[in-house]
Amino acid sequence: MARPDDEEGAAVAAGHPPAKGYLLVPGDAPADKVSAELQNGLKAGCLALNGVPRDSPAAVLGALGRPQSPPGPEEETQVRLLPAGPGEKTPGAEGAQVARTALSARRFVVLLIFSLYSLVNAFQWIQYSIISNIFEGFYSVSSLHIDWLSMVYMLAYVPLIFPATWLLDTRGLRVTALLGSGLNCLGAWVKCCSVQQHLFWVTMLGQCLCSVAQVFILGLPSRIASVWFGPKEVSTACATAVLGNQLGTAVGFLLPPVLVPNTQNNTDLLACNISTMFYGTSAVATLLFILTVIAFKEKPRYPPSQAQAAIQDSSPEKYSYKKSIRNLFKNIPFVLLLITYGIMTGAFYSVSTLLNQMILTYYEGEEVNAGRIGLTLVVAGMVGSILCGLWLDYTKTYKQTTLTVYILSFVGMVIFTCTLDLGYIIIVFITGGVLGFFMTGYLPLGFEFAVEITYPESEGTSSGLLNAAAQTFGILFTLVQGMLTSNYGPKAGNIFLCVWMFIGSILTALIKSDLRRHNINIGIANGDIKAVPVDSPTDQESKTIMMSKSSESAI
Repeated sequence: MARPDDEEGAAVAAGHPPAKGYLLVPGDAPADKVSAELQNGLKAGCLALNGVPRDSPAAVLGALGRPQSPPGPEEETQVRLLPAGPGEKTPGAEGAQVARTALSARRFVVLLIFSLYSLVNAFQWIQYSIISNIFEGFYSVSSLHIDWLSMVYMLAYVPLIFPATWLLDTRGLRVTALLGSGLNCLGAWVKCCSVQQHLFWVTMLGQCLCSVAQVFILGLPSRIASVWFGPKEVSTACATAVLGNQLGTAVGFLLPPVLVPNTQNNTDLLACNISTMFYGTSAVATLLFILTVIAFKEKPRYPPSQAQAAIQDSSPEKYSYKKSIRNLFKNIPFVLLLITYGIMTGAFYSVSTLLNQMILTYYEGEEVNAGRIGLTLVVAGMVGSILCGLWLDYTKTYKQTTLTVYILSFVGMVIFTCTLDLGYIIIVFITGGVLGFFMTGYLPLGFEFAVEITYPESEGTSSGLLNAAAQTFGILFTLVQGMLTSNYGPKAGNIFLCVWMFIGSILTALIKSDLRRHNINIGIANGDIKAVPVDSPTDQESKTIMMSKSSESAI
């Protein structure tokens, strides 16, 4: 059931659809002159693909007898509504008319299902690394083999991100969600066939399938938040979607040491314990796949915000994925964010993968506590994620919040590095919690900041590129830190990460904050609008974009 979007005051009365036939034009053009030109053959249109209006700016300006000069790539154009026919009044004289928006109650179901199957995928990523010494003994392989069970997630993401984001942009949210949940379920069942000491390659095959599923999962939080949630809850929704993945990592730190204790002197018991963990994971993944098939929908009946309405009302058939990628890489603030997000998240992946080895170096026989420290790190990060999401929804201070959290993450990493070898494991719990609060709390900040500075480019594409950078840095950091940890000790590997996080803090300070999506929602029209096909393939009726009287007066 849908209800009007109270946050924007954007919904219209039932049975009174928005009037059609209004054209967005420069704000300083005389109303009577433009109206006459419209009657002589200019057809009203709405914003179209990759910043190119259906009726080009050159044509409109030429009809007005004005110089033809295209707007700059980041120029915001003042607009107002003009009547499309004789006898009509300029809208806003008798009441505000805007594109209809509403919030659907189903949005919470969609968010919950996604968060849960993302949780299971993250659990399967870390379930080997946190008890790496046990799996090394069971499969009779080296620590590097077990590290690759984690790094395969990062390795698979980089080459597959482009086809995955293309699929998201062209086939929609539901198809991508089904692939992610389905492959996650399949990979879990393959692992159930690997519980024999000579079948390491089977467990690697199952992990590879899960890593491919991850490609169709990690880029969805910001898309789900934008398509389903209103402007005053979008950052919190994105943080909640990311939180599901973080919670899976937390459960992955906690449960494997409990379910699979170190009983290498009894191989049969060890195999039974591993089998229990694998079959339990498969059962949960299967249930979530069924729920995804039943309840996960493409989009709500009405868009939840004016920004989403502007995108959905554009022309999806002209969308160019290649041009969208080029636009993103021409966006200097986004490129800087791409690097800094990759550094921070790559450092988190490396610490998570090597945490067991770091802890056991100084605290021998503390496998269970190593898992609990990882749990503390992630749970604290989950709290940080939610608080950061709420803060962004309240203040919209994306740049300031991102920079502050980045610097505090660097400080937390320095403290964690300096206190790891003091001999008091309770201190490691505390410093790990501080590090996780800021480092993991940064993840949804990066997603939402990227959507703001790249709007109206696809959220899935920007998020996918951020995750690709994170996986690339994660592989490099894990390999280098693992080598440094093996040869020189954990402190050397952690100092390596500290240096990179310091560089990331400097680059974050250089990012220019241009909140394009926020400006659309508050009524400042941006002339560089394109279409992304969030509509299902069978629902592509043309619609009309209109702006409210309050938006006009704000401009």
